[in-house]
Amino acid sequence: MPAAPAAPAGPGGDLVARDRRVVWHPYAPAAATTPLFGVDSASGVRLRLTDGRELIDGMSSWWAAIHGYRHPVLDEAARAQLGSMSHVMFGGLTHEPAVRLAETLVAITPEPLRRVFLCDSGSVAVEVAIKMALQYWMGRGRPERTRLLTIRRGYHGDTSGAMAVCDPDAGMHHLFSQLLPRHLFAAAPDCAYDEPCEDTHVAAFEGLLARHAHEVAAVILEPVVQGTGAMRFYAPGWLARVRELCDRYGVLLIADEIAVGFGRSGELFGCDHAGVAPDIMCLGKALTGGYLSMAATLCTDEVADGVSDSPAGAFMHGPTFMGNPLASAVANASVELLLASPWRARVAEISAGLRAGLAPAADLPGVADVRVLGAIGVIETRELVDLNVIQPLLVELGVWVRPFGRLVYTMPPFVMAPADVATLTGAMVEAVARTTGS
Repeated sequence: MPAAPAAPAGPGGDLVARDRRVVWHPYAPAAATTPLFGVDSASGVRLRLTDGRELIDGMSSWWAAIHGYRHPVLDEAARAQLGSMSHVMFGGLTHEPAVRLAETLVAITPEPLRRVFLCDSGSVAVEVAIKMALQYWMGRGRPERTRLLTIRRGYHGDTSGAMAVCDPDAGMHHLFSQLLPRHLFAAAPDCAYDEPCEDTHVAAFEGLLARHAHEVAAVILEPVVQGTGAMRFYAPGWLARVRELCDRYGVLLIADEIAVGFGRSGELFGCDHAGVAPDIMCLGKALTGGYLSMAATLCTDEVADGVSDSPAGAFMHGPTFMGNPLASAVANASVELLLASPWRARVAEISAGLRAGLAPAADLPGVADVRVLGAIGVIETRELVDLNVIQPLLVELGVWVRPFGRLVYTMPPFVMAPADVATLTGAMVEAVARTTGS
């Protein structure tokens, strides 16, 4: 029998040492030696480490904590819901928090989206969207339409279906290529956010769609902002053209709004930049303000009817924690808090601060590009950043930013004050200047 882990030393023991003995962190080897910092508490836009240091959080806990930490409205929503029920199965039962959340999501998303399937993570929301698309075509008598068309440099999650539509070469999931279905990948849009979209920009995409429309169930992409795969922004006009092409060739459009939904890009949803509506939309991350894991997949009545007309007669998916009352209650509070706030002005203010604060990085020899959209700021370096070097430096400078690859980026909470944005961006620029090529 394996030996039990050593007991913690002292009242709380050394948290990081205890962690390294038993915990496996994301995107890391089991016995990771990368920098690790213990968090004692979080409040507002600050993380308090176990050694007493405070950091300005530039990541919103992977883009979810848009209201910051320990927000009294969200805390109270969680406490109030605990007084009635924390969970109940969603098969054959329903409850007020879930119904109210679905009603709100239908009201604030593009008009044709009428049905809400609640699930428990962003990756699962993508799995649900893919299954909806395939089952829709079964219901419409076209079961051969099983492939997806997407664009390179995209990222949609870590589960099998989601991995299959992430970039197959430059993405983080190429190790599993033999496991995954073979889908179709077009080049990423080469027209930047503030550039017009010409026929030449969509010609290759249209050609690929035209050749394979008979077998394509849906186009899936991240609208306007490509997140973890690239942290890049493309022209809304390109997205609008894709919507037109999907209509022309009779395929569904899935919008993965998990990273940028709920105001992150400066519009409530990425699709709003182009004024388009998808057939299926995936939401997550900021849905609960970072309090609990929850996601949602919305679809049109047409998609819902097609799925219901399939041989199964029902949508074949059902997460155990689907519609969790506690998560639903907090999600309701988070969405209502966002909509009642001057979120658009706050995001614009943060955007201006990011532009001003990150601008000096453009003159650094180790920097390839600096870009900002909404409350998203990116420094792209010419060479891969060394996480073992830059992460402790950022902490030393008083901020929490988690770089990856050649990207040092931030997605701060919407409640961050200008002075904190200035500190955050100043630290990012200094860290890049001290750790990249001269």
